[in-house]
Amino acid sequence: MARETESGLPVEPVYGPQDLDGWDPGTKLGAPGAYPYTRGVYPSMYTGRPWTMRQYAGFGTAAESNARYKQLIANGTAGLSVAFDLPTQMGHDSDAPIASGEVGKVGVAIDSIDDMRVLFGGIPLDKVSTSMTINAPAALLLLLYQLVAEEQGVDPGELTGTIQNDVLKEYIARGTYIFPPKPSLRLIADIFKYCRAEIPRWNTISISGYHMAEAGATPAQEIAFTLADGIEYVRTAVAAGMDVDDFAPRLSFFFVARTTLLEEVAKFRAARRIWARVMKEEFGARNPKSLMLRFHTQTAGVQLTAQQPEVNLVRVAVQGLGAVLGGTQSLHTNSFDEAIALPTDKSARLALRTQQVLAYETDVTATVDPFAGSYVVEKMTDDIEAAILGLMERVEDMGGAVAAIEQGFQKAEIERSAYRIAQETDSGERVVVGVNRYQLDEEEPYEPLRVDPAIEARQADRLARLRAERDQAAVDAALASLQDAAKGEANVLYPMKDALRARATVGEVCDALREVWGAYVPTDAF
Repeated sequence: MARETESGLPVEPVYGPQDLDGWDPGTKLGAPGAYPYTRGVYPSMYTGRPWTMRQYAGFGTAAESNARYKQLIANGTAGLSVAFDLPTQMGHDSDAPIASGEVGKVGVAIDSIDDMRVLFGGIPLDKVSTSMTINAPAALLLLLYQLVAEEQGVDPGELTGTIQNDVLKEYIARGTYIFPPKPSLRLIADIFKYCRAEIPRWNTISISGYHMAEAGATPAQEIAFTLADGIEYVRTAVAAGMDVDDFAPRLSFFFVARTTLLEEVAKFRAARRIWARVMKEEFGARNPKSLMLRFHTQTAGVQLTAQQPEVNLVRVAVQGLGAVLGGTQSLHTNSFDEAIALPTDKSARLALRTQQVLAYETDVTATVDPFAGSYVVEKMTDDIEAAILGLMERVEDMGGAVAAIEQGFQKAEIERSAYRIAQETDSGERVVVGVNRYQLDEEEPYEPLRVDPAIEARQADRLARLRAERDQAAVDAALASLQDAAKGEANVLYPMKDALRARATVGEVCDALREVWGAYVPTDAF
């Protein structure tokens, strides 16, 4: 039976020199750390040091998440990755009616600078790299982080990390948007400018294909739609008066690693090659760092199963290996129990140990780009590159990423792929171990981690105390200044920082901007 990749491209049983006939390694590969970066963005890659090992964590209150972070650091995590709860992601306070039932559930609840102080208490922010998975209100969480660092005596110039800050993919695949696309892009441009001046080592955006993949995107769709979003962000910043080399070196990306290891390796290599060419040829970037597609990878949560959850340990190991062989700059490995509930301390530690085994017990860090010259991987890299470029061209023909979003193109394409995957799984054509083959008659009992529902009341009490203690006149004045900036062309991050310092809440700041910019409502096309 003929095999296909996840992107629907043919996979041959045998590959040989004939499959690379006329293939020029100089043009296609180059050297590691050199244009077009197919072989990796750095000359030595992991032969110098391994990738950054991040673990995505956050739940309940700031105090509970702080304890988990300290455990991860003690176990060898080199970078923190913060998960926020849905109210925080949507710009609502924990005591807002719309937040009911969601406080602390899928991440940590952060309502104000008080919570941020607790979240990073006892963690030296000049010594850790922190990634924050936050999009529409990314500016607020970044500024809260900066304010806490300054209280620790840390110079903002020493801060390193990333905010996801990728709102376009929210309209496509995830849904945690707040404002319409135009003011959202304006806010992103303001973040680029602010960070260049105030937090120069910070990665200002992590352009994300991961969530598209979780929604059902194929590898080709994941890369195509993500790079199209990246192009839109670069165009926005250039139109706002920035030189491409002033901000492009701080752009980063976020991709998934599936169990289909060979195609995933090919996907990462093709993505680097395409991005380098776009930045050089379309935007005229001169700084080599502007051409480098640097990315974080997370193993595929959507491929984890609640049935026989221990099998997920195997899946995560294979996925993590694919990310490493594909040249990721940092990696989060999912815990085996994430299809059931929030990870326990033990499962989070096992996930980290998976990365440590890859880094220190295998030989994959001994050489750069181990698959270079492989008949199958080089052919797959070329094939998926062509598929990606074809999808990117369709987005361009519609007027770019935003115009395509408004027409529902990316969302519809991903939904078709998700439906095909579901059909194949239901029919048994796509084997999922423990789900449609090799099932158990009875699953073993498992005790998941549960979030205390009383967290919501405790957060509401904290907010009530905050509002009673703070200088309300100062908060009101700061929020008025923020709205004035939002109505004009001034950078909104400076008055936003003043409001947060005065102990305005995340919800209050977002509400102030909603009054000026409005809230996004999906069209019927969605």
